[in-house]
Amino acid sequence: MSLLKILYYPDKRLRLIAKPIDKINKSIKNIANNMLYTMYKEEGIGLAATQVNIQLQIIVINKIEQQKTNLVLINPKIIKKEGNISIEEGCLSIPDYRASVPRANYVKVQAINLYGEKIEIEAESILSICIQHEIDHLKGKLFIDYLSKFKQERLKKKFEKINKKRKIVF
Repeated sequence: MSLLKILYYPDKRLRLIAKPIDKINKSIKNIANNMLYTMYKEEGIGLAATQVNIQLQIIVINKIEQQKTNLVLINPKIIKKEGNISIEEGCLSIPDYRASVPRANYVKVQAINLYGEKIEIEAESILSICIQHEIDHLKGKLFIDYLSKFKQERLKKKFEKINKKRKIVF
């Protein structure tokens, strides 16, 4: 397995919209496995392909709460939302920053698994939040987009300075 390079905010590639996947093949399976490996190594609970500069609709989610195994969701789509919840979220692409974001407490999601089968997942609480967060990434949206414009501008300047120190160029 390979460790994939995570893109850091404000990298413009994080704003790209992922393309749907037509066919599950060895390449897609390798991408998903590398994403899982990267998520574990970076100590995340979820990762979207767009965060590792792969513009395909794939998200992976660690075993959390009611989930007994890791999730790999291809072309995920939320078909139902209910309730409200807000917790401090973080993101591997925006390290060392957390903020409360309004989300649905319950979601029902349609997706394709690594075997090419259509599946439906129902999730509540932290799993629901994680799925919504990762699906947002596939749409070019970050959790900080839910913050005020003032906070967003401050964060952008802060992370531009941090990335200069890390010698990360976009």
